[in-house]
Parts: sequence; C-alpha cells; structure tokens
Amino acid sequence: MSCLSFLTVVTVFCSLNNGVEAFHSIHPDLQSISARSVSNLHRTRYHFQPHRNWINDPNGPMFYNGVYHLFYQYNPKGSVWGNIVWGHSVSKDLINWKELEPALYPSKPFDKYGCWSGSVTILPGQGPVMLYTGVVDKQSNEVQCYAIPENLSDPYLTKWVKPDAFNPIAVAENGINASVFRDPTTAWRGKDGHWRILIGGKMKTRGMAFLYRSKDFVKWTRTKHPIHSAKSTGMWECPDFYPVSLKGGKGLDTSTVGNSVKHVLKNSLDITRYEYYTIGTYFWKKDKYIPDNTSEDGWGGLRYDYGNFYASKSFFDPSKNRRILWGWANESDSKEDDVKKGWAGIQAIPRTVWLDSQGRQLVQWPVEELNGLRQKQVMISSQKLKKGDYVEVKGITAAQADVEVSFSFSSLDKAEAFDPKWVNAQELCAQKGSKVQGGIGPFGLLTLASKKLEEFTPVFFRVFKAPKNHVILMCSDATRSSLKSELYKPSFGGFLDVDLAHKKLSLRSLVDHSVVESFGAGGRTNILSRVYPTLAVKENAHLFVFNNGTEKVTIEKLKAWSMKSALRN
Repeated sequence: MSCLSFLTVVTVFCSLNNGVEAFHSIHPDLQSISARSVSNLHRTRYHFQPHRNWINDPNGPMFYNGVYHLFYQYNPKGSVWGNIVWGHSVSKDLINWKELEPALYPSKPFDKYGCWSGSVTILPGQGPVMLYTGVVDKQSNEVQCYAIPENLSDPYLTKWVKPDAFNPIAVAENGINASVFRDPTTAWRGKDGHWRILIGGKMKTRGMAFLYRSKDFVKWTRTKHPIHSAKSTGMWECPDFYPVSLKGGKGLDTSTVGNSVKHVLKNSLDITRYEYYTIGTYFWKKDKYIPDNTSEDGWGGLRYDYGNFYASKSFFDPSKNRRILWGWANESDSKEDDVKKGWAGIQAIPRTVWLDSQGRQLVQWPVEELNGLRQKQVMISSQKLKKGDYVEVKGITAAQADVEVSFSFSSLDKAEAFDPKWVNAQELCAQKGSKVQGGIGPFGLLTLASKKLEEFTPVFFRVFKAPKNHVILMCSDATRSSLKSELYKPSFGGFLDVDLAHKKLSLRSLVDHSVVESFGAGGRTNILSRVYPTLAVKENAHLFVFNNGTEKVTIEKLKAWSMKSALRN
C-alpha cells in the first residue's frame, strides 16, 4: 500500500511571517563533528539512547501491529543539536530496542531546513499518519506537515513518504508568528466525526494551544479561538492533550470524552525549559478546555518531573490499556564534552501515567517491563536510623540499580516550621540540603556515592509543619555529584501532595551511570537528575541510606536490584 486511500490533490499556499524566535542553541562549528569512538564512561545501560550522536524530543510514540515505535529528534552527524531528522527505533517491550534508519529527513520544500517535533495518529482501518513541523527557510519559519508509511505490510514501517498533495497541512496566518508555531499533537476524533489537533505557539507573551479541525485528516482549518491559552507563560512547545479516567489506572484512547473522564493539557515552556500541566474539563461541543482550580495554570503549576525532563509525549497503548509517557533528558555537561564522548541526550524510562484517586494530580510509574532487567536482589528491613546514620546497601551494582524503599517515623512533633514564603521547591532544596540537619529529615538515599563521600547524589525528603497541614519536600541534589566544577549541578526539588496520617513515605530510584530518576510516594512527585561522577563510577559507585534529622527514621523495607543492560540492536 503506497498511499493512504483518502488522498486527493489540492494546492496549498504558504503564508509566512517575519520575526524569528530561537528554538535550540546552535553551534554550527560543532554540529557535524562525529567522535571517532563513543565513550562508555557515563553512558546509560537501560535508559534509551541511540548508539551515538545527539537526540532530543521523543516524537510520535505508538504501538502498531504488535510493535512499539519510538521516533525522536536526532542529529546523525554529531552530538550537538543540528541536522535534525526523525530517528526511529522499534521494540517489543519498551526496554530492548532495535535502531533503524531515520524515518524522516529534510527532502521537500516544506521541510528543507528541518523535520521537527510532532506526533503519530493511527487512523482506524487505514494506519498511522505522522504530523510534524517542517522548517521552510533559514529564518526558522515553520509549517505543519504529514507523512505516511510507504508500505503498511512492513512490520517495522521503515520507510515513510511525504505526499505532495495537501502538504503542508497548516501554515501560520492571520498574524501568527511562523517561527513560534510548532509541534502538532496526536489527533482525536470528536463525536461529530471531525478530527482535531493542537499546535503550540504564542501571541506576545501568552502561551497558546491553537486548535485545528479536519473532516478527512488532510484539509485542516484553524478554529477562531485556541482550545486554551495562559498569560505570561511564553511559547508553548510540545503540547500534549489527552483524557484520563476518573476511576482506576487504565489508560484511555485519545478520542475518549464523557462525564467519566478529565483531560490533561501539558505544555513545554521554551523560556524555562521545563513543563507544566493542568487537569480540567474539555467541552467538546465548544472545543474549549477549562482547567480545574486545584493547581496553577502557569509556571508554578504541576509538573510531570521536577528535574531534567522536557518535550514529553504520551500515547495510548491498546495492548495493555495504559497511557505511556516519554520525556527527554538533556546533558548537564558542556557541548565540548558531548563532542568528545560522541553522544548527548537520553530518554527517561517510559512511564505509565494515570489520575490520582483525589483527582488533583497525575501519578507516574516506570513501565512494568523494566522489572525484567532486575537481578541480584538485596533487602534491608526494620532498621532504625538515628541522626547522622549512614547505612551502605551492599551486594548490588550501585551504578546500575533499581531501589525501592519505604520509610516510617513515629511522630510528627519535630517537624520544622514551614515559612509560607517558601513557594519555590527547587530553591528550598538548595537551601535545605542533605547535610543541613532538620527535624523530620533530611532522610533518603545517597546514590552514585564514592566510598568516602567525596561525591554523592542524594535523593531525600524533609517534612515541615504548616498552620493547617504538613508540607513534604522531595529533593534530588547534584551539587556534590562530581568533583568536576564546570558541570551544571543543580539541586532539584518538588513538593509532595500525600497524606502523612500513617507517617510513611516511599521512594524508588533508578540509577543508571549518569542519571538518577526518582519517584516519590508511588510516583506523585518525580525528579530526574543527570550527573557525571569522577570517582563514583562503575564498580567504584556506592549506595547508602541516610538520616540527618533529629527524629529517628525506620527503613521499613528496602529492596535493591542490580540491573541488566537493555539490548540494543
């Protein structure tokens, strides 16, 4: 099948605006330099990354005919951003991957200067269609394009074509700045039979999710009003819009609407390089999304991840009725280091995502298939930690591990007073580090630690007492992660919305050489950190459990596993 059956010929005229806005840092002198050999020192073993060179945004993930597909922004010529194509890898289990030739590369007038981020929609009875942003000139003016598989009988869908008919499907017009007009979402089909997509953009400083509609998936019309916008948020990149069930953790097809669902709108903020999401109601007859008032609709809003996590993309997996989330984690070292090591960028572990039973936030957890890499388990249970105690977790490969631990404490009386001015969790984590004594906490894990603790990356909790409730802070602090001073070593943090009636907190950390990806309280607050230790590498890495609070903390149960390396090709 060389072409989807709904195609007919039409001419589309492009109308582009002047005024260009940056998308990525550009290093023309470095973007086509490929290292002779790839350094394995900090390379991950079970997080996804291609065999070499630069990657960024996950694009168009899907499950089709028994195969998971992950596309991603990829530089085939070097390890800094540039020469962007759609890389393509396939998997049977989301963990072990086969890398294929790029699926999209610049080849048409409408994408001559880049095939940027987008999505895949599987049309019933017809197959998958890619929607992506094409760059038409050196000024980064952007249009929206589509591509289809050359041969649907190919199990891996290795080749994709861009029909001239209808391409591009959407252009910036009526005052829209074409250099801030990108990243089409997965489409959904309304009860009226019309398809809908969102495209990220902005008007002045107002973030926008432009809405386009189509009867046939090739002729698209922008609606008079965006589905939603928010003042002073800047450019909305990589929007994502999908339903979540009010009851249970099952995922939903993107076209699901009704009284039993809420909707999630996620935006990646170009200015801050982090994301936020809201949960709300989608009024499909009016094509309007209204967030609930349970979280901020802006920079201080809820985040999938409070660390190094950006440009995320979700998809519905019909094989297990779940929604799966991918996110890109950039490097924290220099561009020159990236060139030397021959690679840059990883994808976070794919996460199952669902709505918390309270309906106020999302919950995320690593896909169950990851557990198949676990081996060589060790356990600690019912061990008390007084102030200043450090207990080493021995018997596993600490540089490549999966750790689950539950903590308890007998009283909340020693919780420190919470200052209402502490609205920024990341700043508070920097102020209240793992070595700063508290009442309840800091307690947690020291990951990628050297034997004498010259280097370590702590992931920990602190509990504060506010006038009406307790405030829980979760931190992942890279400031002591490496003896190298020139690295970006932030202290990441987020607040944790959980009931402390049972005086228990849980933590799971995935440690993989240069990444520590952590899930607090069953995935309600999550933080991914990129770190590059110089001493705590490979067999010289250690793992500790610690408490620096005056309140004793009990390790109720700790399970830790050495992790096998995932298969590549």
